[in-house]
Amino acid sequence: MVRTGLLDISPLRTSPAFRRLWIGTAAIRFSGQMAVVAVLYQVWELTHNPLWTGAIGVATAVPTTVLGLFGGTIADTFDRRPVVLLTSLGAIVAAALLAVQAIAGIGSAPLVLALVAVQTSCTALGWASRRAFIPTLLPKSQVSAGVALDLLAFQVAMLGGPALAGVLLATWGPTWVYAVDALAILLSLYGVARLPSMRPEGGSARAGLRATGAGVVFLWRRPALRGVLAADLAATVLAIPVALFPIINQERFGGDPHTLGLFLTAVAVGGTASAMLSGAVTNATRPGAVMLGAVGIWGLAMAGFGLFDSLAGTLICLAIAGAADNVSVTSGGTLVQLETPDGFRGRINSAQYAVGAGGPGIGDARAGLVASLTSASAAAISGGLACVLAVAVIAVTHPAMRRWRQDAAVNQEAVNLGYS
Repeated sequence: MVRTGLLDISPLRTSPAFRRLWIGTAAIRFSGQMAVVAVLYQVWELTHNPLWTGAIGVATAVPTTVLGLFGGTIADTFDRRPVVLLTSLGAIVAAALLAVQAIAGIGSAPLVLALVAVQTSCTALGWASRRAFIPTLLPKSQVSAGVALDLLAFQVAMLGGPALAGVLLATWGPTWVYAVDALAILLSLYGVARLPSMRPEGGSARAGLRATGAGVVFLWRRPALRGVLAADLAATVLAIPVALFPIINQERFGGDPHTLGLFLTAVAVGGTASAMLSGAVTNATRPGAVMLGAVGIWGLAMAGFGLFDSLAGTLICLAIAGAADNVSVTSGGTLVQLETPDGFRGRINSAQYAVGAGGPGIGDARAGLVASLTSASAAAISGGLACVLAVAVIAVTHPAMRRWRQDAAVNQEAVNLGYS
């Protein structure tokens, strides 16, 4: 195989099932990013209070953490395909109800947060099952490329979704954004429905606290996996800026919804550029070390986001952060997927999801609280610097993460299959 620094699209060429799944996942990631902006915009317009925008984080963090972990034991027990189908149907209903409350003009921030919590709950229950599709459909030599392609879909969604959401919000309000989200989730089910049975190999006997506990013990005994989750936690809890977007947009740029959309778009510009050049990341011998460096850069960029008042400086810092985030998630995801056996993959994926998706909720709540007590800039600067310090500590205390080698895992699969 010729190694280059460009994006590796071989999984799309060689696996029709992965290709269908990827297209559907790209659709829901795009609509999901639109919905993020719509919720931020609607809650801010209803309250004009950073505590309420921070509360969006609580509405997502609690179900993500609790139900996401339980979803991992489900993924290691039952056929993962119907799990994703059922939980996606629940997410469709929640998105449709968000559209209904918007068009009805109810004007209740608690109702919006409640519906967001319901949709997040459905997504959390099915995420570990969906995430386990990639290493099941692809050989280990293509898993890293599959993770990178999955993240490319997310970065493209962040690039176009918020900007389109800004246009729709300025023209018709949040109703149409929520409706598009519901339709995209529905269309994504085609790729999942075409998959074969996806029962876990060597899964737990049944979903429950004992199976969850076994997953925790397995995670604790794998320091490389612990290091990935710790680095994710440092980035998300300490240096997530989304709750600060509305107040910084108001203070610096007059609250223009187009500018609010550009904040998330800037993150996606950096992330997409990084994804298109992800070959160097997917081919990296030591993905754990790459992840640590990327999280450190993320923290520095978030500190810069708090320092610069100009639109150009603000967007440049967010673009750098987006590039670092893509590198971090690609390298960390590669390590997790290759280090974890299939029988534990749902539970470890759910733990990573609880940190990666629930952590930002806690981080948003932290940022909103600090901003209400000091300022939005102070919240961003302090969080970014705290993230850099935390990464330094993780690098020292988790040498197994720094030294973990991707080529060793791929070569072991070749030995197991009798190729060498």
